[in-house]
Amino acid sequence: MCGIIGIVGTTEVASALYDGLTMLQHRGQDAAGIATVDGSRLRLHKGNGLVSDVFDQTAMSGLRGRIGIGHCRYPTAGSEGSAEAQPLYVNSPYGIAIAHNGNLVNTEALRREMFEDDRRHINTDSDSEVLLNVLAHELQIQERMELTPDHIFKAIAGVHARARGGYACVALVLGYGLIAFRDPHGIRPLVLGERVTAEGREYAVASESAALDVLGFRLVRDIMPGEAVIITDRGQLHSRRCAEGALHSPCIFEYVYLARPDSMIEDVSVYKARLRMGEKLAEKIERLRADHGIDAVIPIPDTARTAASALAGALGVPFREGFVKNRYIGRTFIMPGQGERVKSVRRKLNAIDLEFRNKTVLLVDDSIVRGTTSRQIIQMAREAGAKHVYFASAAPPVRYPNVYGIDMPSSSELVAAGHTEQEVETMLGADWLIYQDLPDLIGAVQDGNEELRHFDTSCFSGEYVTGLDQQYLEQIQMLRSDDAKAARRTS
Repeated sequence: MCGIIGIVGTTEVASALYDGLTMLQHRGQDAAGIATVDGSRLRLHKGNGLVSDVFDQTAMSGLRGRIGIGHCRYPTAGSEGSAEAQPLYVNSPYGIAIAHNGNLVNTEALRREMFEDDRRHINTDSDSEVLLNVLAHELQIQERMELTPDHIFKAIAGVHARARGGYACVALVLGYGLIAFRDPHGIRPLVLGERVTAEGREYAVASESAALDVLGFRLVRDIMPGEAVIITDRGQLHSRRCAEGALHSPCIFEYVYLARPDSMIEDVSVYKARLRMGEKLAEKIERLRADHGIDAVIPIPDTARTAASALAGALGVPFREGFVKNRYIGRTFIMPGQGERVKSVRRKLNAIDLEFRNKTVLLVDDSIVRGTTSRQIIQMAREAGAKHVYFASAAPPVRYPNVYGIDMPSSSELVAAGHTEQEVETMLGADWLIYQDLPDLIGAVQDGNEELRHFDTSCFSGEYVTGLDQQYLEQIQMLRSDDAKAARRTS
């Protein structure tokens, strides 16, 4: 889960890239970077931290050029060091910089191919560097007198043929322009926008449409699965499907948690999808427990607020804000280490006692992953005086790791893995636990675009659209456990 953006403008683009990244900050808080093209030079600045921490006036003044890309990073299986902050750059051929959102599932095989066959050295643990070098090699082997869109499309087809996983990328090719492409299954999102200024037509690509909105770009469409879009330094746009036949499977967790509610993904409003999630949960509650006796529906800020409001309306129960969020604490889902997550929950949320005292409350969250946050929040509700604490998840039980760019922990650290819903209810300390059914979740998103036939639901269903072997899952287990991450940070 990272945020990427690219702009081909008619004037300097660094400030627009900065503003776009702030709109994508929720997708990654570990590191940020911007690269621009200034004539024949690549200007690059990146570092660890939030966008506002990485870029000051001096850094921004050095990012000259009217073509550029930006990235905000959220680490998955790799290390959290500054060496893996993006964009990443390789000088041959032409000079290429890339910003990547997603995760490859055949990284080690590609790494060996890079060394043994392509004679390229990979210097970090990042699959993004592997992807950059695959792209560079595929461009290198094109027979050409002059680089053309056809050469680039053939190179992207070569990337799709070699790389497996979920990925959305923006890249700069010095002396040519900007490339954007998406994996053949369309797992990770990528949208195209345009705006017309007094100087001419400008284009932008981004992980989410909300980043385009703030910059005044009109959302044109989603970049299709397997498609590449080229925007030359002269502002000419070319596009082509470079991979055919794969099952279109956008990540459904984008709608549950990752994306902003004001974004459109696959022509579906994230906000409307979350409203429908709440309505479908309400239908399930009425089926299972018509005499639920709920006095108030209380969301866990912030992502669950939309679903909770629709749920309360459908049940005819008051919707109340029972927790106040400290907005200066990051998303606990992506906090490094169990100890830090435990401390952060109490720092992030404070209960309003009057909304709990002597009431049967239904707490609503977008999902339950490790269970750490849910367990503490339920305890906070009891301490605030709740008579009964029910807990609802707008998503089904998370029982399997996500391998396409979301750093869900190893299966051993997922609270629902290997447990029934009743067992999870006991582990969390809830008086009643209710999960969304997977068909209802799919329906909530699909109702916004009936052309969507399939989704990546792997963290709920264990079905991986790209195919996986057991060895890779065991590797993920070793890389993503809290103990493994702590060891990397120590080293």
